[in-house]
Amino acid sequence: QRAWEAAHRAGRWAGDAAGFGTSAAILLGDLLVAWSDDLLEEGLLAAEPSAAARARAEFARMRREVTVGQFLDIAEESVHVVAPVDTHPDRALRVASLKSARYSVQHPLQLGAVLAGADDDQYAALAAFGHPVGLAFQLRDDVLGVFGDTTVTGKPVGDDLREGKRTLLVAYTRAALAPGALAVFDELIGDRDLTPEQVSHLQQTIVDTGALARVEDRIAEWAAEADRALRGARLGHAAVSELRDLARAATVRTA
Repeated sequence: QRAWEAAHRAGRWAGDAAGFGTSAAILLGDLLVAWSDDLLEEGLLAAEPSAAARARAEFARMRREVTVGQFLDIAEESVHVVAPVDTHPDRALRVASLKSARYSVQHPLQLGAVLAGADDDQYAALAAFGHPVGLAFQLRDDVLGVFGDTTVTGKPVGDDLREGKRTLLVAYTRAALAPGALAVFDELIGDRDLTPEQVSHLQQTIVDTGALARVEDRIAEWAAEADRALRGARLGHAAVSELRDLARAATVRTA
């Protein structure tokens, strides 16, 4: 969006640059979604018909869920003001599940499973592993979006705070604040012009309320849950080893 907007301005084209950038970005997204279908069908040419049908169903479910998750992610930035504070953690986790956990880890594993001819038990084991790993992956991403090192993540420090993302980290923080402090916190969250000092203040608030520690605990809990799902699963030793490496890479990272 910003690239197309900048190109519009640089080229001195007619009309509104911001509107052009938004329209171009939406159409590019449509093109990429259509292309993903083309790539899937190309990849399924060598698959058995029954496996190809299951893969298409899995892919369609993944696409529906991530689209709903992306919408809810945007919606939460607006509707959180009317939702009871005690519901915010569950709402944040719903977004994390649909937008990231299933799309990033669970469904890709299940796609591979159906194409490889996995039985129901193997399919269920991969689902039981993939979803908690995906949740832990998203929570780690949320932590890095607030506390990450810019030189490593490539994003400005506190970028998620400026964007007003309603993550579990933010939900836990809000739940622990007194009304006056909550009003200040809410006034700052989502301000794209936050100064480094204001970002630092918000970071300290998140730490002081115990929200960061709670999120780190949830990451550890989901990593442990994922590991338990692999114990006794009828999967090859090499596959289990790679899955454990995947879990570590998803949860213990700096970028």
